[in-house]
Amino acid sequence: MRSSNPVFSRRGFSRDGGYAGFGAAPQAGGPAAVQGNPYAQTQAPTNPYAAGDQQNLTPEQLQQMYGAPPAGPLQTGRMTMDDVVMRTGMTLGTVILAAAAAWIMELPVAVGFGAALVAMVLGLVQSFKRKASPALIMSYALFEGVFLGVISQVYNERWSGIPMQAVLGTMAVFVGVLAAYKTRLIRVNARFQRFVLGAAIGFLLLMSVNLLFAAFGGGDGLGFRSGGMGILFGIIGVLLGAAFLAMDFKQVEDGVRYGAPREESWLAAFGLTLSLVWIYLELLRLISIFRD
Repeated sequence: MRSSNPVFSRRGFSRDGGYAGFGAAPQAGGPAAVQGNPYAQTQAPTNPYAAGDQQNLTPEQLQQMYGAPPAGPLQTGRMTMDDVVMRTGMTLGTVILAAAAAWIMELPVAVGFGAALVAMVLGLVQSFKRKASPALIMSYALFEGVFLGVISQVYNERWSGIPMQAVLGTMAVFVGVLAAYKTRLIRVNARFQRFVLGAAIGFLLLMSVNLLFAAFGGGDGLGFRSGGMGILFGIIGVLLGAAFLAMDFKQVEDGVRYGAPREESWLAAFGLTLSLVWIYLELLRLISIFRD
């Protein structure tokens, strides 16, 4: 069973042409010491969506320069919170509708895993694109929804009611992380990002090895998805998903604060959808182990 990989959704943290990124080259017109990292601890924060000398301006200075509030509703070319909410609602709505349709039609498991493969490819393509493609993101949501509908039905046949428990758990994680982020109990900085990305890569490598052992050796592979080890790695998976949600919130906050292009709202919606799908699948597995 596949988990979508939100590692590849963090486009806002790794950009080339003038966006924030740890590997981004300094732009002309601005000090190299503060270029490319909006979360630097020792330098003044910069605007990751501005070029040249404007990169070092604060939102208040930008407001004075342009004579308008940052990311205001009248500035149609800049991202607003409403844009993010609307795009996220569209992507999640597509996932939910597709999942419901797949459930009602009782699609075969093979169709579900075929949809998962298509969704993975579409997600990777969008993740490595320089700009958001709404059609690509919505197509990903459609195929991901089909997969979730099929796999949820499979789980429900063995453990009745488990998909609703996973949905409620996902909502609880979302609200909890949002509250922790808003109250600054979670602080997303460069060190936090590096730790989360490193932990996620290690987690994915272990799960891949476990899957290979299960495919060629039968059973549950190395036992990372059952028993006590399954519970441990399930909890780690949920915590990683929660960490990626916090990174999503930081991306949205910076995009609105610094007046990111409106297309960035699609990337924010894409990242949020990936993180929520990840959490839902990990909770589905974790609850199934407890129910056993």
